[in-house]
Amino acid sequence: MQTIREQYEAKRGSATEALAQLRDDDMIIVPTGVGEPPALLTALSSERTRWRGIRVAQILAMRKYGYFDQDTAQHVRHAALFFGGASRASGQGGWCDFIPNYFSEIPQLIERGLMPCDVVFAMASSMNAQGHFSLSLGTDYTMAAIARARVVVLEVNPNVPFAHGQCHVHISQVTALVESNEPILEVGLPTIGPVQEAIGKLVADMIDDGSTLQIGYGGIPDAVVMQLTEKRDLGVHTEMIGDGILRLVECGAVTNRRKTLLPGKMVATFALGSRRLYEFMHHNPMLEMHPSNFTNDPYIAGQNDNLVSINASLQVDLLGQCGSESIAHLPYSGTGGQVDFVRAANRSRGGKSFIVLPSTAKDGTISRIVPMLTPGTHATTSKNDVNYVVTEFGVAQLRGKSAKGRAQALIAIAHPDFRGQLREEANRMCVF
Repeated sequence: MQTIREQYEAKRGSATEALAQLRDDDMIIVPTGVGEPPALLTALSSERTRWRGIRVAQILAMRKYGYFDQDTAQHVRHAALFFGGASRASGQGGWCDFIPNYFSEIPQLIERGLMPCDVVFAMASSMNAQGHFSLSLGTDYTMAAIARARVVVLEVNPNVPFAHGQCHVHISQVTALVESNEPILEVGLPTIGPVQEAIGKLVADMIDDGSTLQIGYGGIPDAVVMQLTEKRDLGVHTEMIGDGILRLVECGAVTNRRKTLLPGKMVATFALGSRRLYEFMHHNPMLEMHPSNFTNDPYIAGQNDNLVSINASLQVDLLGQCGSESIAHLPYSGTGGQVDFVRAANRSRGGKSFIVLPSTAKDGTISRIVPMLTPGTHATTSKNDVNYVVTEFGVAQLRGKSAKGRAQALIAIAHPDFRGQLREEANRMCVF
């Protein structure tokens, strides 16, 4: 019987050798964001014309690999679970696939065979003495994929933190290993302007000491974080851990002491930030990385009392429906965990969910508070789920209000230049 180290050596090889495991029409599952394995995906790009019908499914691709190529999409094409800068053009051009989903349910789609899963390509930490690797950067749906895939290839990188939680893969589950040592991709904090800062202050003022936070990525959520440094005993149960949360830990605002679910533990499913964040994650007993069907499940996350969710939207109509992921029919991002955590906060005792957005777009020429969502818009969070909507002009609380009351509250936080027009449209639609 082989030792753990002998198994490792037997499975170790080059990225090109690992590609021999692929077959036409395979679906390759790749973790979220910086959990993507660059050596494997670069090799796949270089040799993509060897196959036909291969798809690479991922939330938030970070690098625009060679297979993001319209001319060779019949060989290897992206299957987006969420669009970002690297994948948006292919989605809007119609030459990649789009798989609508709730982040919490992607593991279930894989487990039930509703979403194909033939191969896993993932970035992993170095192996420990017991033969385990940590998928700390992207635990998400990848653990479910590993349990079902025909082939599992790990790109082992000593710069990947070995985190605690349900994020460990044993050498016996692995088909092939590729080693790399390039630095993990770093993602800086977004730019914050006066509008974001104003919205951040309105939200921060409504967050009590002892609350548990879910904070999405973006200028406004980060503006909230920057104004929470004087809070006490905050907890974290989120999908993404980033540098904003690290800042709250370092200043003492986050202690996790008053959490009702996993007290003392910070919980996330993927990481996106700086080298300092990744170093903080390494063997840190305060942090646990779990799959998204744990972190994002509304029933589980809602067991945290005083859960606060903060997520951005592109457009909100007068009933409170959110279009957070497309510009009319053109895809821009995806549902992600927004609906998951809005529903979790609604379940939570003392919970609050915030949808945040500037009042206008395109240098003040377009209102983001609209009579109805622009035709073709992908509806994200329903009118029945949305509670607080926040712009730089105030806070609209919607749950429990009539359609008329909702419209009045939302018009009151619209940009003053558009309030008259919105009232006229509300009257025309018989909302007033």
